Amino acid sequence: MERTVPTTGSEEIDLYMRTYYSLLRTTDEVQIRTLVETHQGMNSSLHVHARDDQPDVAALTYCSLRLPRCIRQTRLVVMGQSERVFGWRGYANVEQWQTVTAPARRRRSFFDGHETMVTFIASVSDIDDLIPMLTAFQIEWNKLHRRLHTSPLVKHLRSHVESGKPDWEDVQVELPATLGLSDNAFEQMHGIWGDEFAPLLLNVSQAPKRFAVRLLAGSLVDYRKATQRWWGFITDASPIDLSDRPIYFISSNVHSVINMLSGFALRREGVLLDFLKETDTDLWNEYNRIRAGDVPSRHENLLYYVLREYMDEHRSQAIWDERKSEEALCGIKHIDSRHVFDVEAQVIEMSRLRPDYFDSRLHMPGLEHLSESDAVILNLDYPLGMGAYHVLSQVANSVGSLRGVYSLGKAATLNGRIGDVMIPYVVHDEHSRNTYLFNNAFDASDVAPYLVYGTTLDNQKAISVRGTFLQNERYMDVFYREGYTDIEMEAGPYLSAIYEAVRPHRHPSNEIVTLFADRAPFDIGFIHYASDTPLSKGQNLGAQNLSYYGMDPTYAATVAILQRILRQEIERV
Repeated sequence: MERTVPTTGSEEIDLYMRTYYSLLRTTDEVQIRTLVETHQGMNSSLHVHARDDQPDVAALTYCSLRLPRCIRQTRLVVMGQSERVFGWRGYANVEQWQTVTAPARRRRSFFDGHETMVTFIASVSDIDDLIPMLTAFQIEWNKLHRRLHTSPLVKHLRSHVESGKPDWEDVQVELPATLGLSDNAFEQMHGIWGDEFAPLLLNVSQAPKRFAVRLLAGSLVDYRKATQRWWGFITDASPIDLSDRPIYFISSNVHSVINMLSGFALRREGVLLDFLKETDTDLWNEYNRIRAGDVPSRHENLLYYVLREYMDEHRSQAIWDERKSEEALCGIKHIDSRHVFDVEAQVIEMSRLRPDYFDSRLHMPGLEHLSESDAVILNLDYPLGMGAYHVLSQVANSVGSLRGVYSLGKAATLNGRIGDVMIPYVVHDEHSRNTYLFNNAFDASDVAPYLVYGTTLDNQKAISVRGTFLQNERYMDVFYREGYTDIEMEAGPYLSAIYEAVRPHRHPSNEIVTLFADRAPFDIGFIHYASDTPLSKGQNLGAQNLSYYGMDPTYAATVAILQRILRQEIERV
């Protein structure tokens, strides 16, 4: 069949990927310095100034948000699929090491307290994410090292870290100019690293970064085994047998679906507002403007945001037990991942939902009939890239039937603004090289009534890329010229799994594939909200944080998905 999507022509990106995959076949450590030249040569849109002597603040910030804090001490990063794989290859009991996390990337990782970090990977997408990130971080670290290691400020910096003297305020006055950072960039990095910023700079001054990596197992079978183990933990912890139930599959996050169905935050509005008034003057004023009608935002969205902050602040208190017991009364069960990659699940029995607890945006005729339903909503904290293919393939093989597959996730936009919502009907997948055409269950009318700050763009064309760093201006220009404006990582892999759930053979490669209503016996719905604008230099999630205003597109899309599921199930029963 004739192709309608050209190849990207980005030989530099292909060369970079071929280089690190060929090196990772070795059983020995791979030195990241061997990748620096090809990394710089691909001219990544996330690392625009990789070749410059001047630090690339956007790239450094992006990496700092997605790597655990122990990265400043780490020399060796070991990747594997499960604790068994680590044990077999000489890294026993890694789950007893120090647990480490990153602010903006979910990946189970542990640190030995010395120089080795192990990280659990779910698919090749984790490799395509980690390797460029480590390379970029090393490049930027070493730029800072060259500026700082001979500076007289190092003595004062060491004195501050070791004894608290001299005062940090005195040291940081001269640091921005020494590091080649603007005052704003310096404050941005300080905000990300917090109390560890001074120790980070001391580490930077002492030695250049020389990362090494090891991949312990990387076959398709290894990833499938890890996914099977993940599903085993989900089914063991599920309060019901999922093998004979109709399933509405949602890939989104672990807060929006539950908040709208359980009413937990809405029933504690007074407590949350008292907390907000004490902790965040700006958002307290925003709440008063909402209530006064001066801004059109939903006060429920603000309460959901405050709930997350409140729960984090009271992590060891009884409120967590209250939430667990109240959600159990609604048929909601949270299940954390164990011993494999980090994809949390929520099992929701529709017959036990309490419509009187619902967010008002979900009220509709016939909700009382849900008590007759045998269906289950399975909500997953969305996997990264090809992890989506493995996860949905496993679920489709294991449950009674699929009633719908819905995905809500972040994306970059080439024609919109941060906070806009994109609804694609075409997805080109860089993994399979397929272009998928499908009937998206959603259009602008499903989302726009609930979106305050952004614009809903339906009839879009999306591309599922291999990794966030694995794009450059020429790459994006090729697709933009063909009308592709929505860049993300999961839709293509999900559609490959959907193809295999409705056709009698494995998904093809480099073809145009149709998945219209007459070919797919269940709903297919994809909604993306814009978190990056890569055609604006440096404007990515490393430089901007959606924060509270990210709740607007998230909940507008969640309303659309839940309304669709509730209407379908009411009609079915």
